[in-house]
Amino acid sequence: MTSHQRRTGRRRAVVGGLSALGITGAAVLTTGLLAPAGAAGAAPAWPAAKGSKPVATTIEVSGTYDGKLQRFHGTGELGSDGQDESQKPVFVLKDGAVLKNVIIGTPAADGVHCLGSCTLQNVWWENVGEDAATFKGTSASAVYAVYGGGARSASDKVFQFNGAGKLVVTRFQVSDFGKLVRSCGNCKKQYRRTILINDVDVTAPGKSIVGVNANYGDTVTLRNVRIHGDARKKLKPCTRFTGNDTGKEPREIGTGPDGTACRYAARDLSYD
Repeated sequence: MTSHQRRTGRRRAVVGGLSALGITGAAVLTTGLLAPAGAAGAAPAWPAAKGSKPVATTIEVSGTYDGKLQRFHGTGELGSDGQDESQKPVFVLKDGAVLKNVIIGTPAADGVHCLGSCTLQNVWWENVGEDAATFKGTSASAVYAVYGGGARSASDKVFQFNGAGKLVVTRFQVSDFGKLVRSCGNCKKQYRRTILINDVDVTAPGKSIVGVNANYGDTVTLRNVRIHGDARKKLKPCTRFTGNDTGKEPREIGTGPDGTACRYAARDLSYD
């Protein structure tokens, strides 16, 4: 078999696996999900930074930005890693942009904002500030792809899903966190949101892998999620809320699989 044939075979296998989660081949290709990654089922080691870059003003990205595994950290007006909702991000990605090979150190400010479809490939957050990334596109066809990378020390949310469309998290690892993904519970403009989480490593402590708004038609699919350090199974895989557009704290209405908002079965989770 030629090397071209091997690459083609691997590409088909990846596309086929993601298609089973409801992701079309076109979405895979346009969001860069076919980039190289480690072996399936293995959590890659955290990378060592290849230099340090202080960021005083938000970096705007259109096209592709390759950080070459430098550590980016906030300074000046970005020099905070608290929970202030008014913080600015280290990176802003315009519609269709790709951010790859980046380590976000501390202070992390408000991490990354995606204004439309985007790809975060091999992006690592050493100490999450307000949120690691916020997805803000307004189109129902928007696709936000997180492929590879990881996040540590998030006192609340890792990924904040404020906009419309579909969020796909694949080959990611998270530890010491509140929620891996939260569909905004009280944004002024609400949408139906679709979340797919596949082939991820989750290390306790943590409160919930994902939180969704059942009343707005949100759905989450969990596949091949490996949970570490949670022998008593205190971490909630999926939590359902009644969201609102008034700014009030949303009400939790249930946890666990229900076949509608929270789509997974016991075989989709493993514990060690």
